Amino acid sequence: MDEVVFGEKKYVVLKHNIGNMPLIVVKAKNGYIACSYIDKETAEKVGDIAAFVSGVRDVEDLKKAKIRDVTSWAEDLGIREGMSVKKALELMDKDLE
Repeated sequence: MDEVVFGEKKYVVLKHNIGNMPLIVVKAKNGYIACSYIDKETAEKVGDIAAFVSGVRDVEDLKKAKIRDVTSWAEDLGIREGMSVKKALELMDKDLE
């Protein structure tokens, strides 16, 4: 496992080479950001707070990526398409009420 740092906050990154692109998932307190290998429909069905990026090969790509899709659960937290990964992770780290 790797980690990614945004400011003073560290996040665990699961990265595994499974095909032509790696599977990458970054875990926040209340959700996760994943590459396109993770299916949005399944994440939605099970109630995950999830956002998705594409075209990331490593942690550095992930740090520069923009959110391309989100579950409705993530939308409820204010996470939107085009948002930075950093901002989405910050929103996923807030305490839920």
